[in-house]
Amino acid sequence: MQRRTLIRLAATSGTALAASLATGGAARARERTRLVVAADGSGDVTTVQAAVDAVPPGTGTRFTIDIRPGVYAGQVIVPADKPNILLRGRGADPGRVVITDDRASGTPRPDGGTWGTSGSASVTVDAADFTATNLTFANSFDEAAHPEITARQAVALLSRADRLVFDNVRFLGNQDTLYLNSPAAAVPSRIYLHRCYVEGDVDFVFGRGTAVFDRCRIHSLTRGSTTNNGYVTAPSTSVTNPYGLLFAGCAFTSDAPPASVYLGRPWHPSQDPNAIGQTVIRDSVLGAHIGPAPWTDFGTWPWRDARFAEYHNRGPGALVTPDRPQLTDEQSEDYRPAAYLAGTDGWSPHC
Repeated sequence: MQRRTLIRLAATSGTALAASLATGGAARARERTRLVVAADGSGDVTTVQAAVDAVPPGTGTRFTIDIRPGVYAGQVIVPADKPNILLRGRGADPGRVVITDDRASGTPRPDGGTWGTSGSASVTVDAADFTATNLTFANSFDEAAHPEITARQAVALLSRADRLVFDNVRFLGNQDTLYLNSPAAAVPSRIYLHRCYVEGDVDFVFGRGTAVFDRCRIHSLTRGSTTNNGYVTAPSTSVTNPYGLLFAGCAFTSDAPPASVYLGRPWHPSQDPNAIGQTVIRDSVLGAHIGPAPWTDFGTWPWRDARFAEYHNRGPGALVTPDRPQLTDEQSEDYRPAAYLAGTDGWSPHC
């Protein structure tokens, strides 16, 4: 089959592309390790999901999906049997390629019920060794336009796999923007985020994943309050996992009033007593929106029982008070990016 015929078939269907690869033989399928997504039809497929659908299952080599500038609406799911995908935005900056959806946890499903928090995700990654670079993941659910929906968790990206890398990626949303999870409570999943931008308001970085935010910007949106404009993190790290969320060399910014944003609160899904969340913030700049008591309880679960700590932070919001546990110099050696990411296989991602 000529390549122009292959592209013509693929322009409307990732399934068609996958089938054409299969009929071309195993050798041809192995040769095809890159697809181009373009909404205007000038690439191989017109949607990101179609490109993911066309990736051969179980591939042991990198499969690159290049995405040309545009806004790509609709949910994207990367299943567990499609590891080693690179999702690469081809615009001049990450704002030129946007993958978005607009459902919240309380949005009604066509078949009845509602989507729930996990089902609200614009993008779900269940495949290991996934990488995304130079693009935006967003959830564009409009809270003001839907006062009838009170369950407003609206996830931009949900991850449930190991060894994931996000480089120069933006994550946009309000409540529950970035859900870093794992397949099971006692199973660690490692995520490395390098020079990324994350924005939201309530619990907008949450879950039980082991994640390193390396030189990222963490931006808290204002909700119009003078006292409480939300919570940056809501970790649910398993007590068996020594590492949860680490922010190293990051900038915490906001337009919210001074001392009106919390750094975090401990999330215990289904009231799980073994979800002893961990957030460590070190060598970072904290804006004035962070107050002198930046950790708070979550329902009946006290923050002092969680694993919250800071080290060598600076900026107007980086006060040292009795309500802000600090690592010692000796302790800080155990809370570096390499320690979080190494695991049992010595993983050391490079961007």
